[in-house]
Amino acid sequence: MTDKEILRQLATEYMEIATLAKQKETMNLIKAFNRKDKVRPIVTIFQLPWNELVAGDEFLKLKCENKFLRNNVEMFFRREIYRWNNYQTDMPLEPVLKIPYAVNNTGYGLKIEQKILATDPNNSVKSHAFINQFEDFEDLDKIKEMKITLNEKLSVENKDLVENLIGDIIPIHQEGGANIRTAFWDILAEMMSVEEIYYQLIDQPEFLHALMDRLTNSALAGIKQMNELKLAAVSNNYCHCSPIYTDELLPDFVSTKEPLSYNTWACAMAQLFTSTSPAVTEEFEIPYISKIAKEFGMFYYGCCERLDDRLDIVQKIPNLRKVSCSPWSDKEKFAQNLDPKIIMSVKPTPAYLAMPDFDSELIRKDLIQTCEIAKSYGLNVELLLKDVSTLKNDPTRLTRWAKIAMEVVNNY
Repeated sequence: MTDKEILRQLATEYMEIATLAKQKETMNLIKAFNRKDKVRPIVTIFQLPWNELVAGDEFLKLKCENKFLRNNVEMFFRREIYRWNNYQTDMPLEPVLKIPYAVNNTGYGLKIEQKILATDPNNSVKSHAFINQFEDFEDLDKIKEMKITLNEKLSVENKDLVENLIGDIIPIHQEGGANIRTAFWDILAEMMSVEEIYYQLIDQPEFLHALMDRLTNSALAGIKQMNELKLAAVSNNYCHCSPIYTDELLPDFVSTKEPLSYNTWACAMAQLFTSTSPAVTEEFEIPYISKIAKEFGMFYYGCCERLDDRLDIVQKIPNLRKVSCSPWSDKEKFAQNLDPKIIMSVKPTPAYLAMPDFDSELIRKDLIQTCEIAKSYGLNVELLLKDVSTLKNDPTRLTRWAKIAMEVVNNY
């Protein structure tokens, strides 16, 4: 089959699903949830071991010759259709194909130096030993001011290419592409190593402040350029795996807002601070990330770190709407300390999908407990399954997990 034949077949199958009334109903449920109406919890599933899933299903194997089409169109269709057919949660299939502008972002001018070990070369989850690139203040100049440029010619060519192939089957919407990364402590961990950062918190705290200042200013420069070029992805329907349809910013599948940062979401995290005191978060994270959060309409904070012991600090972040409650947090304390105006974004442990045997009752008990805790404190809670590094080569575990989760929330 040609690329055109492949994509037309996939687009047709996708639109048959995306035009179902169920998709709009789910979007409206998410909007009600995000406005903090008293509705049931929301469930999503992200960040999967696609190497295992692809190996076990011919449908997921990419076949297009054109790289842009393969990575931006074919992969999207195949994964969305697969998801619908195998694990339906609260992730609507939108009746539109969103593709990015052709944008070059220089980032922070840094390149990771590392050693990698892997038990499975096809798995994106590997062991990394990062080499420190920041020894002293002279190394601050390695962090460059972010430069964002738009390739208008290539952007038009990409959109025309897709529209000529499948534009009569599915609407094509183009936006975004700047992709500004604001997880500063993840970046520094990759450039220094977590261990080195811990030493510097004690030995040279002023050096870490200088690094954070440089990263923050670089990101702010990037955000300014993104806004000047009108490249904000205002129709993104997820932020850090959390569904973000809202009355204010994204009331439908495609936004009509001007593509500026103030009309969309951003997120940040400081995962390595799980092993530090809340005072470290207050001094080394909040002042910097607050400058970033001010530039966006709404903000999501946290990832895998523990936050139940420092929510009073985290809740100082401007425009904060959702906070991550990872498996490392005490859910009872988290719910007790969270402002009811903010959504409790729970990350159920993916470890239960990686055990030798799939324990349905263990999963059910954990999800019920989570929902009951949130309900007792008057919180809206979402269940975002992510960071799934293995399913023990058993894709049915996703189907079973999704079925359990939806049963739990529908009985909420």
